[in-house]
Amino acid sequence: MNRQRSETAFDRAQQLMPGGVNSPARAFGAVGGSPVFIDRAEGAYLWDVDGNRYLDYIGSWGPMILGHRHPAVVAALQDALARGTSYGAPTEAESELAELIIEAVPSVEMVRLVNSGTEATMSAIRLARGFTGRDVVVKFAGNYHGHVDCLLVAAGSSAATLGVPTSPGVTAGAAQDTIVAEYNDVANLEAVFAEHGERIAAVIFEPVVGNMGVVAPSEEFVAALNRLPREHGALLVCDEVMTGFRVALGGAQQRFGLQPDLTTLGKIVGGGLPVGAYGGRRDVMQQVLPAGKVFQAGTLSGNPLATAAGSATLRILRDDPPYERLEQLGVKLQAGLHAAAEKRGVAHEIARVGSMMTLFFHQGAVDGWRDASAADTQKFACYFWGLMNRGVYMPCSQFEALFISAAHTDADIEATIAAAEEVFAELKP
Repeated sequence: MNRQRSETAFDRAQQLMPGGVNSPARAFGAVGGSPVFIDRAEGAYLWDVDGNRYLDYIGSWGPMILGHRHPAVVAALQDALARGTSYGAPTEAESELAELIIEAVPSVEMVRLVNSGTEATMSAIRLARGFTGRDVVVKFAGNYHGHVDCLLVAAGSSAATLGVPTSPGVTAGAAQDTIVAEYNDVANLEAVFAEHGERIAAVIFEPVVGNMGVVAPSEEFVAALNRLPREHGALLVCDEVMTGFRVALGGAQQRFGLQPDLTTLGKIVGGGLPVGAYGGRRDVMQQVLPAGKVFQAGTLSGNPLATAAGSATLRILRDDPPYERLEQLGVKLQAGLHAAAEKRGVAHEIARVGSMMTLFFHQGAVDGWRDASAADTQKFACYFWGLMNRGVYMPCSQFEALFISAAHTDADIEATIAAAEEVFAELKP
């Protein structure tokens, strides 16, 4: 494929923006080469500035569950735009979106709209600390919760090791009250609570991890998450920024029987526009200013364009749910990729929950970061570019999830499998 205009666009962007991008995931750093610059999208497809067409399995990193430019979402945006873009004052549209969220998500009794997933997790952590009067937060290795200072930490193999910063600019003070545990390791989490239980304000986690590749929680891990924070007076914060309305209408908590005190949301809540939300138990949410004393504010929170797109999307997901169809497409893609890789002797593991999926170049199950980090990232890079050159746009990292949309067809899935078969034939076993 000719991508000369994309290369020229990237040269220009690198003079204007750090690394030439406004988010690191777009830079293709994990796979090499120059990023593709997108010109437009429709349904399940993207077109780059050189006119190349791609089957899109990124979906703007999740929110395009209905596909790009869904007519109902476009119409809602056009109607909202005709009346204004931002008011800095309450609108009925905010309440409409809030009602749709509360109706769908089992644990959410009240909700606050914000501008991004990072803002949602940052606000939920502050609220948990304010509500409990405690400082310590437990997160899990390989779980990403936005670029919040206290959550940009990692730890050694010890469950109870206090986190140390993993980004310049994050101070030791910001990280000192964060403990990093191992995902899907019940004994590990029990050890953390045994040592620090009285100091823990909250446990925050991805119910289906999407930022070390797809990793689902075990039944034992779900039971421990439901039990341990409650026993020790801490809050359970379920980060559904990626999974909310994606793996089920009520999110992963509905699918897996989780019982969080607080939930963070994003992506689909804005129907493709910048928005996030956090919500949960009424008594906890009532502590947020102005009802309570925990501060959180935002001039553009509940922006009329974002609420219009979000409400249109959630109404479709409620009234004409695509989840059964998405499950069928997911099963078909998973089985086809597995068969193609097996045929060529390519070591792999495919993890899927609903319409989220990752093909790991790794032999054996992937239950946490220790497994995921052992995947062959060089082989993934070859796989990525092999598919890109055949018009299939997958996530540009081994440690990201692909997303299927309601706009994908059986023919799209079959074309993807056929392209993958060709790529696997070129890979060394």
